[in-house]
Amino acid sequence: MNKTQLKPQLHIIMAALLPVLIISLILFFLLYHSRQKEQPVIHKKLTGQFAYNIRLDSLNIQYGKVGRSQNLSDILIPYVQPKWIDRIAKETNDVFDVRKMHSGNTWVRIFTKDSTHRTLYFIYESNSIEFVVYDFRDSLRVYRGKKNVTIKERTAAGRISSSLWKAFEGMDLDFRLEMALADIFAWTVDFYGIQKGDAFKVIYEETYVDNRMVGINRVRSACFRSNNKDYYAFLYEVNGKKEYFDENGQSLQRSFLKAPLKFTRISSRFSRSRIHPILRIARPHFGVDYAAPRGTPVVALGDGKVTEAGWKGGYGRHISIRHNSIYLTSYAHLSGYAKNLKAGTHVSQGEVIGYVGSSGLATGPHLDFRVYKNGEPVDPLHLESPRSDPVPAQELSGYKLQSGRWKTRLDSLNIN
Repeated sequence: MNKTQLKPQLHIIMAALLPVLIISLILFFLLYHSRQKEQPVIHKKLTGQFAYNIRLDSLNIQYGKVGRSQNLSDILIPYVQPKWIDRIAKETNDVFDVRKMHSGNTWVRIFTKDSTHRTLYFIYESNSIEFVVYDFRDSLRVYRGKKNVTIKERTAAGRISSSLWKAFEGMDLDFRLEMALADIFAWTVDFYGIQKGDAFKVIYEETYVDNRMVGINRVRSACFRSNNKDYYAFLYEVNGKKEYFDENGQSLQRSFLKAPLKFTRISSRFSRSRIHPILRIARPHFGVDYAAPRGTPVVALGDGKVTEAGWKGGYGRHISIRHNSIYLTSYAHLSGYAKNLKAGTHVSQGEVIGYVGSSGLATGPHLDFRVYKNGEPVDPLHLESPRSDPVPAQELSGYKLQSGRWKTRLDSLNIN
């Protein structure tokens, strides 16, 4: 083949290879930059500072995150000799099992500033407070440690204009405090019926790790005003367990929650005679219909045993829970059930059991919720839930003395 015949063929080959070359360059560019973004940032610490109880004079510190499906060996290979990795796997599982590393958790490398960049320490954070240190300075040493944790007492008081969330947002309060208050008063305050003018006061503790606030430690005392009535909560320990009690020593924790889901509105109430929306005939409706988006989690109103979990005629996907010899609750028109839930399963108060749907005879997504007392239907909205045990009589005087001091402090807080 002469050169004249070869030229057109070369052009054809080059034309065919050009798209492949371009795609390869693009992929290389994207891969390179994605790897660059994944590289941990090196933070140089000032002389005299500490991290993980290690003095950082003349040292560099590097932070990273455990990647998906990444293990300790993957992270350490670029930084330490293979013998150290082998020893970690064989000798240190009694301190920390490396198989329990979780993607997304922080890891830290502390190394020299000289040209060798020798790794002296590798730290894996088990959580926001606890960590494991691998010390490579001489022979391998592995130990657990904890960051410097401090607890600071705080107070807050505010008035609600539209919702508790809006009030917290306006006061720049941590959402975890809102969740804590909602849990404390879940059995006494209807948070779906909050009105303008309702208010709260709270004395609580924040947890700081290395001078950075990481969460709410606990609420010591609180007062929630709803519908012009004050509900108090005081933390007190009985038989080694800390619970919240009111000013009279009665437990705030009841056997049942106020509602089994977060709903948008009540679409139908308890009635002895109601026109069925589909059948168009008058019949009793011994429950409350909570309208909510499809898929909204439905939780058990209280501890109990599942007696039914399956299709039940017009109720569609349905669950019944026996709580004790007196009370039974029913949940109907579900779109699905919690994983592994079936008849005979024991559930805890607040545990997700299913999801809102429109199965059976239903015009739209909602939960048909019913309560039976001694076999007879009762209105869930007027359910008088039995309380948990109060403060023991022999401790009541001591409790009232303690709670009285907290109440005085709460009452002194000004509501803006």
